[in-house]
Amino acid sequence: MPKMKTTSSAKKRFKITGSGKIKRKHAFKSHILTKKAKKRKRNLTAATLVHKADESNIKLQLCMK
Repeated sequence: MPKMKTTSSAKKRFKITGSGKIKRKHAFKSHILTKKAKKRKRNLTAATLVHKADESNIKLQLCMK
């Protein structure tokens, strides 16, 4: 059986923390920024963790299981 390939889109979008959690960036920060408030854009800059319900799917895409 050949090795499983990592999904290219997943390896670009997610990083694994030291404790094994998955970091992600916020969406809606790439364009059409003039109508968004400064506070909203600033809060979208910070990275956050992936929800627990989605972790297993992303780990499969990253070939971690």
